[in-house]
Amino acid sequence: MNGFWKYLCVRLSLRSTAYFLAIVLLIPLMGMTFHFLIPQTQKEGLRILFLGNSITYNGKYIKDIEAYYRLHYPERELEFINVGLPSETVSGLSEEGHADGQFPRPDLHERLERVLEQTKPDLVFASYGMNDGIYQPLDKKRFEKFRKGILWLHEQVENSGAKIVHLTPSVYDEEKGGAADYDLVLEKYSDWLIDQRDERKWEVVDIHRPMKSHLEERRINNPGFALAEDGVHPGDEGHWLMAREVLRFLGEERVAEMDNIEAAVAGLPHADRVLKAVDDRQNLMRDAWLTATGHARPGIKEGLPLDMAMQKAAVIDEQLRSLVGN
Repeated sequence: MNGFWKYLCVRLSLRSTAYFLAIVLLIPLMGMTFHFLIPQTQKEGLRILFLGNSITYNGKYIKDIEAYYRLHYPERELEFINVGLPSETVSGLSEEGHADGQFPRPDLHERLERVLEQTKPDLVFASYGMNDGIYQPLDKKRFEKFRKGILWLHEQVENSGAKIVHLTPSVYDEEKGGAADYDLVLEKYSDWLIDQRDERKWEVVDIHRPMKSHLEERRINNPGFALAEDGVHPGDEGHWLMAREVLRFLGEERVAEMDNIEAAVAGLPHADRVLKAVDDRQNLMRDAWLTATGHARPGIKEGLPLDMAMQKAAVIDEQLRSLVGN
């Protein structure tokens, strides 16, 4: 986690940095966790951007993470921005006849520069891989396209001044999805990403293995169990597993044995209303940001103009502050 340490320290004033370091030196004695590396920084707060495909576009895991922070740390100024785009790849690949021949898979290369320029994130979580093998057996050329795309993405984000955290792809359920051996492809992609922790000192969160282990364990007693009914797109339980691994990466080990976001915020005042408000805000701003930054994917709901969406989001923010007592 040294990369986070160096990055977020420079986001603080000298006085704040000294105070921050003094606190962190007490971590072994006080049992503090890595969540102190997402501090309240400047007046505008910390901007956390999520890039990815349709799983990120759905965004339930992002909503779970935001709701968790809203309820547990209401004093922190964190903005969670979702610009996930269905069908997207970082490899630039698309299978023949994708979407019944209506359009090829959108390529992140087409929009990333605009997204970074307009959102100006401090921290980026990137989730790619599921679409990048285009649901075919492991192939050296396709893997190289994925690898080059991820290296390019990492460089572009760091050149923008932001820090990037990569998520391994979620599990593919071959029993439900029907693409034979495709999860082996995602395991290969996951292994390569995890190797970059040591080789390039990257920050990587492994989503794939926890989801696969959970799926296999649940199927022992319930052979029909599924995290994703179509093999690809997880439901609420799968999204929580993703959110849980991100939260654990950020130091929130107390969520390790919790089965859903409701358990993670149980007992906190107005938790149900906060979850609903976060859901509304995320949907509103996701659509607005996708429209504002532009993309090449047909069929995506058009969002409100960004200034109008921000005005509506500000009203929800006031409601949230009132609910969490901040």
